[in-house]
Amino acid sequence: MKTFSQLLKECQQSVKEIMPWDLMELIGSNNPPLILDVREPAEYAKAHIENSYHVPRGILETACEYGFEETLPALVEARDKLVIVVCRSGNRSLLAASTMQCMGYSNVQSLKTGLRGWNDYDQQLIDEKNKLLDNDFADELLTSTVSKDQLSPKS
Repeated sequence: MKTFSQLLKECQQSVKEIMPWDLMELIGSNNPPLILDVREPAEYAKAHIENSYHVPRGILETACEYGFEETLPALVEARDKLVIVVCRSGNRSLLAASTMQCMGYSNVQSLKTGLRGWNDYDQQLIDEKNKLLDNDFADELLTSTVSKDQLSPKS
């Protein structure tokens, strides 16, 4: 049996992670990456990077292949293009990028700090109505909220 932390550590061995400032440079380049947000629909609706594609992690595999209800042609056709996977903190994106590598994506990377780091770097996020979000408000949306009963019992 492996823990979540162990799975992440394994993925870090094969998946390249980039920082927000690196992603900003790539977005401004002549050949910008496909940005894939793998968070849940409610999370994406509240805040996301402009022009990012949304594919929740739960349907990632079928979105990457033709012939499924969830197929996203731009993603299927990006197997040899630079794909940057993002989530809130960089954990789900790391796991998703690893899965995509197994599916033949040759240049997939994960945003190491997730959208939390993106926002900390003062980069823009928009909501489902394409409204620019205030950084402080976005910070509240992206802050982890772990309840007491979700913490490990003390020995």
